[in-house]
Amino acid sequence: MTRTTDRVGARAKLVAIGDNCLDAFVNKNVLTVGGNALNVAVYWRRAGWDAGYFGAVGRDPEGDLLLTEIAAAGLDPEHVERRCGDTAVTLLCDDAGERRFLLEAFGVGAHYMPSPQRYAQAAAADWVHLGTNANPELVRRLVADAVPFSIDLSTTPLALPLDGVPLVFGSAKEPVEPLLAALRAAGARQVVLTCGRAGAYFHDGTRLRHVAAVPVEVVDTCGAGDSFIAAFLTAWHFGDGDRDADLALAQAAHAAARTCTHLGGFPQALRPLPDWFPAKYAGVIQAQAGQGG
Repeated sequence: MTRTTDRVGARAKLVAIGDNCLDAFVNKNVLTVGGNALNVAVYWRRAGWDAGYFGAVGRDPEGDLLLTEIAAAGLDPEHVERRCGDTAVTLLCDDAGERRFLLEAFGVGAHYMPSPQRYAQAAAADWVHLGTNANPELVRRLVADAVPFSIDLSTTPLALPLDGVPLVFGSAKEPVEPLLAALRAAGARQVVLTCGRAGAYFHDGTRLRHVAAVPVEVVDTCGAGDSFIAAFLTAWHFGDGDRDADLALAQAAHAAARTCTHLGGFPQALRPLPDWFPAKYAGVIQAQAGQGG
């Protein structure tokens, strides 16, 4: 399969595949929608790109909420499969902008493999991004079909087959060289590592570059890495003129900083926890109350 990634502007077709979730901030009584792959697709769409999101939700009230928000964000909910099982849910507390996880259940979205029809649609895109907990077989197939794509490895940096993967994103603490070397040795051609307040690093296959973090008053760090990914990919692969790695890093750092100024993975109407939610997740919520959180 012959591929090109030289399309510029909103003509480029971008597809994100994989995780979505409901983020329930139990100490704020707030429910938001997120997930790496979904957040990346939403940020692409908000920036005016021709973006799609492929994933799965359960046949439950949580799935209904996710599909409603996906449609509100301008993405086609028909691309999302409804499967038997639970929708992904994360229960967390917000401690001065930092998230403390109480429950992280990946549900039917874990290791999501698109249907043959959806895979064919994604493989025809100009760029594909795989969210966290990606399916190893999907990674191998995209490599074999020479599809231009990236993966978020922030939660499991070396758990997937990386030989021939064009670009991977991860998170690290400085020094970044040990993880960078391990990812390159595993076969990743290019690597981006975000390091929170220490900024981010990009190895383009030849040299290592760094961008400083943009100072900002943090409300919530949720989705900052995802907006970084979305901005970096479009600037690096589809920006006007010659590809400028330093410019792409700078634009991505500013995008991540903006995301830290609001609650939730992307700007959205904040919902109170539904009436049924406290009863369904009573065990986790009560355990948190017992700890005084």
